Amino acid sequence: MTHRPDQAIDGDGYGTLSAASILAETARRTPAAPALHFMGATIPYGRLWDEARAYAGALQARGIGPGDRVAMIVPNVPDFARVYYAALALGAIVVPVHLLFKAEEIEFVLRDSGADLVVVAAPMLAEAAPAAAAAGVPLVTVLLPVDAAGAAPGGAGADGGAPASTAAGALPRLEAEAAAATPIARIVPTRPTDAATILYTSGTTGTPKGAVGSHLAIVEQVHTALIDSFDMRADDVVFGGLPLFHAFGQTSVMNISFRRGASVILLPKFDPDAALELLNAHRATVFTGVPTMFVGMLEAAGRSEARPPLRFAVSGGAALPVAVLEAFAAAYGAEVHEGYGLTETAPTVSFNTVAEPIRPGTVGRPLWGVDVAVADDAVEGRIALLEEPGALGEIVVRGHNLMKGYLGRPDASAETVVDGWFRTGDLGSVDADGIVTITDRKKDMIVRNGYNVYPTEVEAVLARHPDVAMAAVFGIADAVHGQEVHVAVVAREGRAVDADAVIAFAKERIAAYKYPRVVHLVEELPIGASGKVLKRALVERFAAVPAE
Repeated sequence: MTHRPDQAIDGDGYGTLSAASILAETARRTPAAPALHFMGATIPYGRLWDEARAYAGALQARGIGPGDRVAMIVPNVPDFARVYYAALALGAIVVPVHLLFKAEEIEFVLRDSGADLVVVAAPMLAEAAPAAAAAGVPLVTVLLPVDAAGAAPGGAGADGGAPASTAAGALPRLEAEAAAATPIARIVPTRPTDAATILYTSGTTGTPKGAVGSHLAIVEQVHTALIDSFDMRADDVVFGGLPLFHAFGQTSVMNISFRRGASVILLPKFDPDAALELLNAHRATVFTGVPTMFVGMLEAAGRSEARPPLRFAVSGGAALPVAVLEAFAAAYGAEVHEGYGLTETAPTVSFNTVAEPIRPGTVGRPLWGVDVAVADDAVEGRIALLEEPGALGEIVVRGHNLMKGYLGRPDASAETVVDGWFRTGDLGSVDADGIVTITDRKKDMIVRNGYNVYPTEVEAVLARHPDVAMAAVFGIADAVHGQEVHVAVVAREGRAVDADAVIAFAKERIAAYKYPRVVHLVEELPIGASGKVLKRALVERFAAVPAE
């Protein structure tokens, strides 16, 4: 068969797509509809987009344009949305920075991402200003009081928030620059596969890596979710307590809600009692969180009888014990739909859709256009698929949701994306109906006497203990057993936990090699800004505690 030369078949083509349209189009269609609820005020879509366009005008006046990298260190406040969509509307790449990062970590991200500008909320200046100065990256603030606009970088105020005022003009305010700038008239066109975000992994297995996400991955993630996964309506009120610097909060809360025209309640720092108060005040209909948030909301429910009119809840980020899922559904009258994803997958891979009965203990079906399979986790350098339904191995993914790669790390990209499949590092299975179950992180798996122990399985058992609010299972090196099973336990409010009773409880319900031999009673678990339990911190803390 002979093919005629045709340049139109090759290359990037003429199509354009921008994730900034998620806000812009909704603002055009329903400008008066509420977009954000924050600190007692409601911001409609039209006003939010106008403010984002003004911010974009200010960034453009600073020279920001297509392909430039705009880092942002902003909590869950309206300025996150303004800066995020302003940068995307200019064709720039957004680099959200972890809010708990210290100066050295921030400096690393700024250097590694090649940031051209960093936008910093006033409370984060103490760490961010020295980092920006060291990296040589221009800094502009938001939320800095007018009388503190001359603050010196790194000098925190008496309240630990905005720095004290010194020499005038040291710290420019984006709000002032936006007021003086000409708002952009329209979105700068970008190609579907152009970079939109650089999201840094947590670095739990080494130096953080910047996963580059495209406009296509974000937009397609939103559309597949709204068509197949969520029964989201324009009049829904969605809880936005997940950190927006993280892919889960950014896309699964903000982008999906804005595309549908729903409104989002912003809470800068998650507190279960404050969250319940806001949920009730705004008559929230959708709750989205990570497992630790669900546990917190159960505790808050014990302190207040008021309940919001939730239609459903969404859990992700880590495995949600079935006992917690059931307790939340009973306390709030809303089914919990669990999903699964990663930073590198935009983020959702699979979900228990609202269109069919949930399957507790699973993460549901793959999104439309996303292929999920199971590979032999012992095989390196190639993908050896395990075709038998229910076979346990490493979850691998391919589809429109995959990242473009790790920024500046072709070796890491090649190790992670093999034969076209993204190796998640998670162990799990896919049954004959295509339902995905995640067993545990490969790196969290404990090997005791040659037997594999999956922490999430043990945690699911302990979640049913009447005195246990939260439990985190982890492995500690042991000269006799290879690794020993440890658990850190937080007691329920008003209860006392007996370590021997916890061991006995688990021993009665799971195999002898699985139950924890060492119980650490703690007041709280180390939780990261994204709401996940930091098990590496527990390992470091208790590595010297011997097993009995």
